[in-house]
Amino acid sequence: MMAKKIGVLLSGCGVFDGTEVHESVLALYFLDREGAEVTCVAPNVPQLHVIDHQTSQEMAETRNVFVESARISRGNLVDLASVSADDLDGLIIPGGFGAAKNLIDYALKGRDCSIQPDVKRIINDMMDAGKPVGAICIAPMVVAVALKESDRHPVLTIGTDSNTASDIEFFGAKHQEARVDEIAVDDTHKIVTAPAYMLGPTISDVAKGIEKVVKQVLAWA
Repeated sequence: MMAKKIGVLLSGCGVFDGTEVHESVLALYFLDREGAEVTCVAPNVPQLHVIDHQTSQEMAETRNVFVESARISRGNLVDLASVSADDLDGLIIPGGFGAAKNLIDYALKGRDCSIQPDVKRIINDMMDAGKPVGAICIAPMVVAVALKESDRHPVLTIGTDSNTASDIEFFGAKHQEARVDEIAVDDTHKIVTAPAYMLGPTISDVAKGIEKVVKQVLAWA
């Protein structure tokens, strides 16, 4: 039996300006443990800004989302622009502020946000192909924005934050409250989401939901 090919969409490296490292590593670990063939992908675009993770202050330098994402993937990374739904059996998007700053600009513009074109393309193409998508932490917002112009109204969760949940629904999705160890499963669209560090507080807490996301994506793939 051939291994299922799962893409992991990264948005940099570091919770405040890129991909949440714990969430991405947990997803990669659970995928590997289940025997999946993993392809890490990221858009080759400038990072919005760089944050000092000790002080939470912006730094006077520039970085690239693709280059930074390679830190998590140990250099084994593919440009999202060259990846199609034909290459994958499933897709998982970890969270972190990079998802809300570099994949979409929701962190800056809220409901007026836009989405990076290849991110919108790959999510819509996965849906069109009937292939599963998992999203973690704030990444369900990326899915909602990607699908807002479609006739799909996916069931998603970011946990219990009412303001963020309201924005999810503004983009046409349906929000389902969930605890950190729970997931929202949309069987119709093959989308599974988990709150992770939207609730936390610890790495062992967020691991429970992420493991369920991985297993559901693989079950659908």
